[in-house]
Amino acid sequence: MSDADNRVILNVGGIRHETYKATLKKIPATRLSRLTEALANYDPILNEYFFDRHPGVFAQILNYYRTGKLHYPTDVCGPLFEEELEFWGLDSNQVEPCCWMTYTSHRETQETLGILDRLDLDTDKLAEEDLYKKFGWEEEFLSNKLNFWQRIKPKLWALFDEPYSSMAAKIVAVVSVFFIVISILSFCLKTFPGLRVPIISNETVLIDENGSTSFVLHKHRSEPHTAFLYIECVCNSWFTFEIITRFAVTPDKREFLKSPVNIIDFIATLSFYMDMVLNQVLSEEETSYEVLEFFSIIRIMRLFKLTRHIAGLKILIHTFKASAKELLLLVFFLIVFIVVFAALIYYAERIQYNPENSFDSIPIGLWWAIVTMTTVGYGDMAPKTYAGMLVGALCALTGVLTIALPVPVIVSNFSMFYSHTQARSKLPKKRRRVLPVEAVRPKSQSAGPMGPKGPGQRGGLEGMKSGPGLLDSKLNRLGANTLQSMMSPFSVQSYFPLAMPNAAAAAPAQAAAAQASKLISGTVYG
Repeated sequence: MSDADNRVILNVGGIRHETYKATLKKIPATRLSRLTEALANYDPILNEYFFDRHPGVFAQILNYYRTGKLHYPTDVCGPLFEEELEFWGLDSNQVEPCCWMTYTSHRETQETLGILDRLDLDTDKLAEEDLYKKFGWEEEFLSNKLNFWQRIKPKLWALFDEPYSSMAAKIVAVVSVFFIVISILSFCLKTFPGLRVPIISNETVLIDENGSTSFVLHKHRSEPHTAFLYIECVCNSWFTFEIITRFAVTPDKREFLKSPVNIIDFIATLSFYMDMVLNQVLSEEETSYEVLEFFSIIRIMRLFKLTRHIAGLKILIHTFKASAKELLLLVFFLIVFIVVFAALIYYAERIQYNPENSFDSIPIGLWWAIVTMTTVGYGDMAPKTYAGMLVGALCALTGVLTIALPVPVIVSNFSMFYSHTQARSKLPKKRRRVLPVEAVRPKSQSAGPMGPKGPGQRGGLEGMKSGPGLLDSKLNRLGANTLQSMMSPFSVQSYFPLAMPNAAAAAPAQAAAAQASKLISGTVYG
C-alpha cells in the first residue's frame, strides 16, 4: 500500500486535516478509529470525511492521536470542550496535568451558578405566566380556568416573598425591615439602666432592742419600661401576620418549614408569646425574670431575616459555607498551636524564679494562648521571664501566620460569588431559541455502478472513474447558479443581450452551452 493510500483527509468545520489511518487507530473504540467509506459524511469526489464540529478543538484532538497528550485550548469554553470530547468518543479525564486546573475551572463556575439559582437573587419581575407556573397552574392560567383563590394566591406570594415584583411588594419589604430594626432596637434599649423601672417594696425593720421600727425601701429587681411592651406587641403582631400569610400562600410548604430563616422567625415569635403567658400564669415569686430574659435573646436572631431582602448577606453566608473546609482547617491548626503554646508558657514561667507567675496551670495558659494568637492581647496575663517572653513572641507570630492563610480563600470565594451575581443580573432573561436540525443524509442508490448494490461497486477515486454519475450529482448539488457561472464564457446572451430577444434567437446559445458541457465531461472522464 502506497503512502497516499494510507492517508485520510478530515474536513472539520471547513478546515481540512490530513493524517495517516494508522494514527487514528492508536486510540480504539473512538469515532475516528471506525472511519469507513460507507459513512454518510464521506465525500468520494473530494475523498474526505466531513464533520460539522468545532475546528479549533479538533486540532487538539488530532494532536492527541499523534502525540498521546490531550491539551485544553484556552480560547474554548469548558462545556464546549466536553461536548466535543464526547462526540469524538474521548475521555475528559485524559487532559494533561498542566491544563487540568484551567479545564476544570468551568465546573466550579457551574456549581457557583447552581448555588446562585438556589439563592433566588433575581431582582427582575416575574412574568405572569411564570408566576402561575411556579404554583403548577400554568395550564389553568392559559385556559382561563382559575378560581378566586388560585388567582389571588400567587399574587399574595409575590407581595410578601418577591420584593421586586411590584411597588406594593417593595412597600411590604420596607415595612418588614422597619419592624425588624425596631424590634432589635427595643430588645437592646430595654437593658439600659436608665430605661428600666425598679421594683421597690416598703419593708419594716427593727432599729433597736426597745422595739423601735422604721420603714426601708428595698429594691428587688428592675423591669423594662412599659413602653417596650407595647412596642414588642406591635412588632410581633406584624411578624405573626407575616409568617402566617407567607405559610398560607407558599407554593411548597415543606420547603418553607425547612428554611432556617423561617425557623428562626417562628421560634422568635413563639418566644414572645411564651414570655407573655408565663408572666401571666406564674406568680411574682415563681417567675425568674433573668431566665425569661435570657431566652428572649432568641429574638435578636431576627437579624438573619434581613437576608431575605439583602442579597449581599445571602452571598456572605454562602461564602462561609463554600469556605467551610478552609475554616475547619484554620480551627484545627489554632487548637493544635493553642495547646502547644499553653504547655510551653506554663513550663517556661517555672524555669526561673518568678513570684508574680500568673500561669498556675495549663488550662489558664490556654486562655492566654487564645488571646495572643488572635492578636487581641487583653493584658491580664503576661510572661515575666525571658523564656516566657520568647514563647509569647513565637505564639503571636504563629497566630498571625495561621489566621492569615485562609483569609485570601474566603475573600476569593466572596469575590467569585459577587462577580457571578453581578454578571448574572445583567444577562438577558429571554434568548433566541436554537432549534435542533438533523443533517440531511444522501439517498442511497439501488442500482448502477456507484450504488451500494451495484456489481461494480468501488470506493474513492476508483468509483469516480467508473462513470459520470457521481460527478453529475455533484454538479447538481452545486446548483444552477454555480453551473451558469462556470459556463458564462459560452453564454451568447451574456455578450449579445439585445441581439436575441426571443426564444428562437436563443437557440444558438443553447447549442454552444451543450457543446461546452460535453467538452467539460470529456476532459474530466477522459
